[in-house]
Amino acid sequence: MTTTPPTNKMANAIRALAMDAVQKANSGHPGMPMGMAEIAVALWNGHYRHNPANPKWQNRDRFLLSNGHGSMLHYALLHLTGYDLSMDDIRNFRQMHSKTPGHPEVDITPGIETTTGPLGQGIANAVGMALSEQLLAAEFNRPGHEIVDHYTYAFLGDGCLMEGISHEVCALAGTLGLNKLIALYDDNGISIDGKVEGWFTDDTPARFEAYGWNVIRAVDGHDVDAVAAAIAAAKTATKPTLICCKTVIGKGSPNLQGGDKVHGAALGDKEIAAVREYIGWDAAPFEMPAELYTAWDAKKQGALVEADWNERFSAYSREFPQQAAELTRRMKGDLPEAFEAALAAAIASCVEKKENIATRKASQNAIQALASSLPEFLGGSADLTSSNLTNWKESIAVRSGKPGNHINYGVREFGMSAIMNGITLHGGYIPFGATFLTFSDYSRNALRMAALMKLRSIFVFTHDSIGLGEDGPTHQSVEHISSMRLIPNLDNWRPCDTVESAVAWGAAVRRKDGPSTLIFSRQNLPYQERSSDTIANIARGGYVLNDVAEPKAILIATGSEVELAVAAASALASEGISVRVVSMPSTDVFDRQDAAYKASVLTKGVPRVAIEAGVSSFWYKYVGLEGAVVGIDTFGESAPAGVLFKHFGFTVDNVVAKTKLVIAN
Repeated sequence: MTTTPPTNKMANAIRALAMDAVQKANSGHPGMPMGMAEIAVALWNGHYRHNPANPKWQNRDRFLLSNGHGSMLHYALLHLTGYDLSMDDIRNFRQMHSKTPGHPEVDITPGIETTTGPLGQGIANAVGMALSEQLLAAEFNRPGHEIVDHYTYAFLGDGCLMEGISHEVCALAGTLGLNKLIALYDDNGISIDGKVEGWFTDDTPARFEAYGWNVIRAVDGHDVDAVAAAIAAAKTATKPTLICCKTVIGKGSPNLQGGDKVHGAALGDKEIAAVREYIGWDAAPFEMPAELYTAWDAKKQGALVEADWNERFSAYSREFPQQAAELTRRMKGDLPEAFEAALAAAIASCVEKKENIATRKASQNAIQALASSLPEFLGGSADLTSSNLTNWKESIAVRSGKPGNHINYGVREFGMSAIMNGITLHGGYIPFGATFLTFSDYSRNALRMAALMKLRSIFVFTHDSIGLGEDGPTHQSVEHISSMRLIPNLDNWRPCDTVESAVAWGAAVRRKDGPSTLIFSRQNLPYQERSSDTIANIARGGYVLNDVAEPKAILIATGSEVELAVAAASALASEGISVRVVSMPSTDVFDRQDAAYKASVLTKGVPRVAIEAGVSSFWYKYVGLEGAVVGIDTFGESAPAGVLFKHFGFTVDNVVAKTKLVIAN
């Protein structure tokens, strides 16, 4: 007869793997995995519903390691419970192309739900996942058929709670009553600089109670039964729950535990030997007793849990076949058949109406046209809905206890963007959220994480550049578009009219391998005439808007400056100088086109002038040192938009003069 090893041995298995992997890599963070080992046992061995054989099982619980520097905790759990993560993978911790990178990365390691490391974003992603679960449950569950029914668990530490984003997202989670969100706080009082009492003395439990959370205080984080009981209690709550676990960082390291030296460095051979003696661990490095593999193995239970859900989903499918098919489609991320027809109709309507409107309004029109074909649309704004225009006639505001399809995020730009990433990661929705372009700075790291994770998150930014006008330089975006173009795998679109706006929305929705930004004007912009063939080329990121037989120069522009380029081309033509006008709403997409197409747009040897109401340096990659850029390399001013464009040289006369100069040279 075999007996189950005591939970302290199961926790020590985590400690051993963490310290040995960090030691071999001579890099990493052993303190958190060793300190949270018992908390991990309580959750993963008692409450966490998952199937190691199918990490993407739809109704699995979600687990996020917001304090992602302690990645070896997660890798140890995945390895021990039976995921496709071998001991060799553990040995290769932090090595090139390994399945165990320094911080957890989604789609690299099976069982990792999100990429973490930048502190605070993991708990933000967790809020997005819990919100997705709540909204999908309200939409698809039926009496007797709870087919969307799972919890979202997050581990987080002092660093996550110091980050401002934690305030943004946890306050919103409390307001929305996300009761299936359970966060376990590693309250060890230590960060890299030492004891946090010198810089972090928040009453964290009171803070979360003020947010509207259920708070379970002062749990012994090294008592598996106490943590397990707290999790059980959290599952009965009508609010999100914070479980405050008092722990000792580096628990088990007799000479370093409880101090900052164990936080982010290998323990060293001498201390590792001391740990082995202190916790009674006899196995050699990277060896695991068979009894512990047996105790941790979750494959059998995971298969049973998934099989039970599959039976329930089959019953649901028989009774509600349309809903079952729709949920399956949306969780796969496939677009509905009606989408392409809706997009084509939206573009055709733009061509027919030829409206001269702000592209933020053109964006709203596109949303309205597409929303009926995209029930997965989940819009939102950071307290600027009436300015960003991300609502539509049928949009319903999400409220606590009231499902909807539009989220009022409040003045929380960073939180909004990271929550959107969590929504995308969960599946079932295509989220978009908006703010003014200048506030993309607040959102920037979440945009970067979306790009790194290849998420279909859509970030809408309105009120671009000096066209904002009287609000002045604090709100006028001059460097923002170029800086976002530097983020790998982020597609940035700045349309010039209604047609380009609709095409940009279509491109963002279609894109499954990365995020998009859609950048729109406050002021009205004129409709540009095009042939049907030209319209088809908009989706290629850059295209010839107006052409001539033998152009003397090429004018390249985006957004509101396309109007200026067209007017300048007309003025030059009146003087007998023929130029081509290229609209380039997305440089990122244009750069991915084949060489032949790019050469057909930007013909080699023809002088070029780029025009954009932003910093000029970016555009020299297209115009070369011999070309010219009409841009802004200072901050803006407070004045009406028309006055500002003239003041900063965005005039026909200036573009004509620059064009003549590059032709002459």
